[in-house]
Amino acid sequence: MGNSAMGREVGNSFVKPGAPKGDSSARSRRPAVGPKAKDKPAAASGHRRLCFLAVLAVTIFLWYRFSPLDDDGLRTGHAKGDADPCQGRYIYVCKLPPRFNTDIIRDACRDTDAGSERLCASVGNAGLGRPLADPADGVLTGENGWHGTRQLALDVIFHNRMKRYECLANRSTVATAIFVPFYASLDFPRHAAGRDNATRDAAAADVADWLRWRPEWDRRSDGHDHFLVAGRAARDLMRDSSGPDWGTNLLVTPAGRNMSALVLESSLHEATSGFAVPYPTYFHPRTDADVFRWQERVRGLRRRSLMAFVGGETRQAPDSAATINDHVMAQCKASDSCGHLRLGRCAAGSTSQCHSPVNVMRLLQNATFCLHPPPGGDSYTRRWAFDSMVAGCIPVFFHPASAYLQYTWHLPKDYTKYSVLVPEAGVRASTVNIEATLRAIPAATVARMREEVVRLIPTVVYADPTAKLETVKDAFDIAVEGILHIVARPRA
Repeated sequence: MGNSAMGREVGNSFVKPGAPKGDSSARSRRPAVGPKAKDKPAAASGHRRLCFLAVLAVTIFLWYRFSPLDDDGLRTGHAKGDADPCQGRYIYVCKLPPRFNTDIIRDACRDTDAGSERLCASVGNAGLGRPLADPADGVLTGENGWHGTRQLALDVIFHNRMKRYECLANRSTVATAIFVPFYASLDFPRHAAGRDNATRDAAAADVADWLRWRPEWDRRSDGHDHFLVAGRAARDLMRDSSGPDWGTNLLVTPAGRNMSALVLESSLHEATSGFAVPYPTYFHPRTDADVFRWQERVRGLRRRSLMAFVGGETRQAPDSAATINDHVMAQCKASDSCGHLRLGRCAAGSTSQCHSPVNVMRLLQNATFCLHPPPGGDSYTRRWAFDSMVAGCIPVFFHPASAYLQYTWHLPKDYTKYSVLVPEAGVRASTVNIEATLRAIPAATVARMREEVVRLIPTVVYADPTAKLETVKDAFDIAVEGILHIVARPRA
């Protein structure tokens, strides 16, 4: 073969045509053979780098191809080109510093006083509190979704539910609403008594200042698309210079007025952006089946009492005027058809007459009607109104503000479908007998009302934040729909 086509073989190597046999360049390109070759570690290192880059490239491709975040920073579950089921429902969660939420819980759990210990225990289990134990028949237990939940835990429950919300946005610019996870109701008891107003308002001022420096605050008219949740009545967060020395000023600050707030009771006397949502109940279902099983159970319960009342006397002094709560309690105690449970903690060896979540639910399940007068002060609603509905007990109100003027997202506009309104003035004047009024309702009407109450159970409970209901909308889902509608509409 010619030199123009092939190189000359020299030993075990090839040399360019015309190159002398002793050419050092040929020797330098001779492949290294044997364990003493100096470039073997470099070759192995190169192979490792190639393998690493290949794995990295595949990982990046898979993440890009299958990540739930699309090009706009949205967490979506729909295919490209399909209609977006989250359109208009995206929510961005502010990444607040922990001093505004988790540190508040941490500090409460570090304190050794009884109040802090109870608060710490009540916000465990993602806000649900301690699982209940039911020594009677094992129904009202943590395994079945029952916990000793306190109203203050709504902040924590809502925050944990929002973490699993199906339409979270990764960037605020694409969100319809922005959630501010500030635990205002848990901050409140830290400074409720014995502190000056500046101390009480410190956290509210801090969070407002933090928000104002965020770019999303200016995106749409100074925070009008922001909302927070507080397990308190609005009045507890609306202290001003002319009012009583109580609460914080969170909702009357410029930032607070711009935001919307989901609270346990809205203010009926002042223009605020607070919207009432149900008090947390003791029941937190994990699945649709949990809801359906409980509804079937309460439908079939035998109710031995006509009425039930949970609470004690609320008058401030023996010579002070009796409240509507006191009048209702007096009529209940005078009737053989009314079950009564006083408020108070259960001591060791106490009887079933003390207050505990299981005892409350037992009483409410045993009655056809549950009496809910305003508890006194500026409050119109008591949490037992929602617990009684979970028990399948028809609520009896004595003031429209107890339910009809507040919980418009969660309860039917036609209140006669699920409740009874007894005139407060008549009860105060002793011209209306509650028992006689309820006995006059036809049995067929009572049956229809109870069925409506049972139907409404999912709308007044907050599902377990660690799970998700599939076809049933709970109080969280309805509240989110309501707030999205509110922030989407232009403000005057």
